[in-house]
Amino acid sequence: MKKKYSYVGIAFIILLFGIYAIPKIVNRFEDSDLMKFGKVPDFEFINQEGETITNANYKDKVYVVEFFFSTCPSICPIMNQKMLVLQNSFFGNPEFGIASISITPEIDTPAILKEYAKNNGITHKNWHLLTGKPEEVVYDLSTKGFKLYVGKGEEEHGGFEHSGLFALVDKDGYIRSRKDELGNPLMYYSALGDKDFPDQMKELKEDIKLLLNE
Repeated sequence: MKKKYSYVGIAFIILLFGIYAIPKIVNRFEDSDLMKFGKVPDFEFINQEGETITNANYKDKVYVVEFFFSTCPSICPIMNQKMLVLQNSFFGNPEFGIASISITPEIDTPAILKEYAKNNGITHKNWHLLTGKPEEVVYDLSTKGFKLYVGKGEEEHGGFEHSGLFALVDKDGYIRSRKDELGNPLMYYSALGDKDFPDQMKELKEDIKLLLNE
């Protein structure tokens, strides 16, 4: 009889654990701990293949956004190498994508961007190099939509300036990010790094995986 009671006790404990833990486990997969910021504004561009690309092409995909230009002599090559790391890490995943938006659309025609993709190892079918809108539309999307700086710059930087940050967007079109060790929202991920401040590609890859599982 004592043995029977012990089985009942164990079953009761398991039941209590299930009531407490299972919703938390399910919720962990349904919603990560990443902060949610504003939704990406509607956009429409032409990619390197001459195709029209809008938000709808990224629906139900986790994607990373950058602003760049093909003739950039400074930070763009570094950013491209970091994007290639992401491409290779998620190459076979159709739910992952990248949006590289040109800030010099008058220079970066679809043909120029197609050649750029060929020369830089860009092969993921969901990595779109985007152009085709007036400069002011691109600037507005960057500075107001993503809160990422772009503008005219020094000649040594190709005559333009832009952020060295990547934005992470979830399957519903919201910008997402983690908090730092002090609990402050990061909002973006640094593609650049030096001896004092390393890049955040490791963190970005981890958070992409979290959002893919949401």
